[in-house]
Amino acid sequence: MGMEWKPDSWREANGIQMPAYDDAAALATVEQTLASYPPLIYADEAKQLRAELAEVASGRAFLLQGGDCAESFAEFNPTNIRDTFRVILQMAVVLTYASKMPVVKVGRMAGQFAKPRSSDVEEQDGVTLPSYRGDIVNDIAFEPASRIPDPQRMLRAYSQASATLNLLRAYAGGGYANLHKVHSWTLDFMGRSPWATKFEELAGRIGEALAFMDACGIDADRVPQLNGTDFYVSHEALLLPYEQALTRQDSTTGDYYASSAHFVWIGDRTRFEDSAHVEFFRGISNPIGMKCGPSLATDDLLKLLDILDPDRSPGRITLISRFGHEKVGDGLAPLVRAVKAEGHPVIWSCDPMHGNTIKAASGYKTRPFDRILAEVKGFFAVHRAEGTHGGGIHCEMTGQDVTECTGGAMDLSEQDLGNRYHTHCDPRLNAGQAIELAFLLAEMLNEESRKDEASQAA
Repeated sequence: MGMEWKPDSWREANGIQMPAYDDAAALATVEQTLASYPPLIYADEAKQLRAELAEVASGRAFLLQGGDCAESFAEFNPTNIRDTFRVILQMAVVLTYASKMPVVKVGRMAGQFAKPRSSDVEEQDGVTLPSYRGDIVNDIAFEPASRIPDPQRMLRAYSQASATLNLLRAYAGGGYANLHKVHSWTLDFMGRSPWATKFEELAGRIGEALAFMDACGIDADRVPQLNGTDFYVSHEALLLPYEQALTRQDSTTGDYYASSAHFVWIGDRTRFEDSAHVEFFRGISNPIGMKCGPSLATDDLLKLLDILDPDRSPGRITLISRFGHEKVGDGLAPLVRAVKAEGHPVIWSCDPMHGNTIKAASGYKTRPFDRILAEVKGFFAVHRAEGTHGGGIHCEMTGQDVTECTGGAMDLSEQDLGNRYHTHCDPRLNAGQAIELAFLLAEMLNEESRKDEASQAA
């Protein structure tokens, strides 16, 4: 890690969780093509997000990060993009109203194509093939030809990410996110959830506030904060040939940015000291995240923070904890304590999804809602005990009416999983469950606020 950083210096480090392409010349051609394409995001956008995340690090804002487990080529359509975007808007409105703090909205969208795997191979009925590593690498179909890594898929991923970003920017700034439309954000199938009624009540209160503003002569349509929203995209930057090809140097500062997304993160499997991913991340100026699970030792975390954020800049690092509901208390506390003692100005965010995946009797992977909620509660309990700020949540969710996670107010059972199980990788919260989680999280944030006020008064 002591060598001079360049966009390709990661190639000299220990690279794992990336495919071996059979045709090196074809891979090089794709990389050259991507390097000639326009950036997907611009440096100023990443700088703005970093400034907003600095507010989260200080306890003056909250981070909401959510979206697909793995985006696919097959399910790419404007309806899916719109529905996920508006569920994130709904969640953000609930959290903003309850916490009285700005909510920084970051989607797992427009680039979440590559997936790490626990094994390089997959076996079905005695047949062994390379594992599916996301649509940017190979195809999910269990066929020999489909599982061969194909560099051309990176070009298709870029095209889909570009189109997704274009639509998200239109929704965020073109009036769809106007708070006057808050009633229209509720999806039709949400009527089956009792939380839909609670959201409508909240929307009514917001509508009354806007009507009062109108009566006072304030035209909400002319107030940018009410007529639109800032929305950012993120993904796990796993496929480094793709990330390097889309790295651009800011002409005003000379800093390098991963132009594939505003925010990128390092996964739990690739965040070790001599990792190629850590080497790549240390040189880019985007706000970055790092997953923290049970296998992460305290000393290793502190070393990684010194490598990735030597200047200790607020908004640079988000630590995304993923322990599981049974391990979050004992596992997270030592990390939080050590980071606090060293004075690193990180954001702590809770990923309550990955540590709570189980296999149902039917064979489907699922995530019980009660375990997801238990990890969120455990996360905030740790921060309350340590005197630190739980600053965000990171969840895999969708605007589709899927049946992939059990439980919640809609009371999905294991028998329901096969009805609409559409994920290409891991189970996601549906819209009803996502809104329910937002309301329950809002109650926790309110409780934290009340305890802080009581402590200050004492």
